[in-house]
Amino acid sequence: MDIAKRLKPIEAATYFIDQHFPNCQGALLAGSVVRGEETDTSDLDIIVLDNSISSSYRESLIKYGWPIEVFVHSISSYKQFFEMDYRRAKPSMQRMIAEGIILKDDGVISPIKEEAKLVLDKGPEEWSEETIRVKQYFITDVLDDFIGCHDRAEGIFIANTLSNLIHEFVLRTNRMWIGTSKWIVRALKHYDEGFTNDFVEAFDMYYQTGEKDRVIQLSQKVLEPYGGPLFDGFSIGKAE
Repeated sequence: MDIAKRLKPIEAATYFIDQHFPNCQGALLAGSVVRGEETDTSDLDIIVLDNSISSSYRESLIKYGWPIEVFVHSISSYKQFFEMDYRRAKPSMQRMIAEGIILKDDGVISPIKEEAKLVLDKGPEEWSEETIRVKQYFITDVLDDFIGCHDRAEGIFIANTLSNLIHEFVLRTNRMWIGTSKWIVRALKHYDEGFTNDFVEAFDMYYQTGEKDRVIQLSQKVLEPYGGPLFDGFSIGKAE
């Protein structure tokens, strides 16, 4: 793809809407180009609100020199995705709508943007003590595997699982949104940059050198406010 021949993001997104969704009720441009974080491989994330569609869908294509991801919803169907994202504690749709630049609006965008912002500000549902205990146990289980592992190949993937569990535990116990892929680090930074640096450095050291101590210490520190690693006496599904 010749990046030099690309249209500007808003220009490309506007052309796309005019050509493919001229009768939609609303459209927004979101993603990295809106946040000023685009790279050579960034795409355009475009959200379309169109009451003429029979069901929501997502489509990928290349137009005007850009890879485009288009998310098409009716005025009501987006709510299902809001609810799913809220339950997963990964508010992708809410974030895109809240940060999105309006490309077209027949009067429907503002209330949906406000709804998205309210959800983002509220944060995810609080974990119950039972959920915390279950997550605490699973971190302990994976941490024990990590400590006892002497196979480098297995250790890499155990560490990956442990990093995901720790990121989820820290953020959810603090009523913060979680992420996947690059959004793991972004979500952690939004919570605490100091902790994020410790988190990244601990796992980076392990991946580079095989040194486990900092990962082990980080994991134990995360569990410490909840009584530390949990194994003895843990039970799930047992009839009283």
